[in-house]
Amino acid sequence: MGEETKNNRNRNTALVLIGAGLFLLLDHTIGFFPILAIILVLLGIHRVRSRKERKGFVLIGVGAVILFGDHITIVFAIVLISLGFFFIRSKQVHKDDTYIQKQKLMDSVRLGREPWIMRNSSTWYIIGETYIDLSLAILEQKETTLILQGVIGDVDIKVPDDIGVSVGASVTFGQIQVASERESGVMNKLQWQSSNYESCDHRVKLVLSYIVGDIKIKVM
Repeated sequence: MGEETKNNRNRNTALVLIGAGLFLLLDHTIGFFPILAIILVLLGIHRVRSRKERKGFVLIGVGAVILFGDHITIVFAIVLISLGFFFIRSKQVHKDDTYIQKQKLMDSVRLGREPWIMRNSSTWYIIGETYIDLSLAILEQKETTLILQGVIGDVDIKVPDDIGVSVGASVTFGQIQVASERESGVMNKLQWQSSNYESCDHRVKLVLSYIVGDIKIKVM
C-alpha cells in the first residue's frame, strides 16, 4: 500500500510539473488570457453536453469574448457572412415563405421526448446545440425540409428507418458523421441519402452548415 501511494504521489507531482511547464510555455507564446478563454470554452462545451445549457452557453460566450476581444471586427465579419449564407440557402431550398424562420444569438433545441409536429423550417444561431429525435415526429407533408446553420453548433439527430432522409452537411472546422460515413478535419462536406428515400411515404431533407461544428446523424 505504501509503495502504491508513493507511486501515485510521484505521478501526481509529475503531472503538476508538466502542467505548470505547459502553462508557462503557452503563457509566454500566446498569453494568459487566450489560455483562459480556451479553458472557459472547453468547460462550456462540457456543461452543454451535460445538459446544463445556460451555464454552458455563458461560459462559451465569456470565453469567446476574451478570445476574440482584440479581433472583434473579424468575428463580426464571420457572423455577418454566415448569416448571409443562411438567407441565401433558405431561399434556395424554400421557394415560398410558408416555412418557419428563426435567427438567435444562442439557442438550445431539444425535440423528440414527446410527440411534436415537424414543419419546414430554417434556423440560424451564433452558438447553439440541437438535439432532434424523429421517432415521435408528426410529418404533415410527404417531404419536410429542415435547415440548420450557424457559427458554432453541436447537432445530434436520430432518424427511424421508416423515414427516408437526405443529408447535405458542411463544416469548416469539425466533424460530420452520418450513419456509417464520417468526415473530420477542415473544410468537410458530406452528401448522403438513405436507400429508401424515394420509396418512403415520408421524407426529411436535412441541410446543415456551420463554421465550427460537430454533426451526428444516426439512422436507427
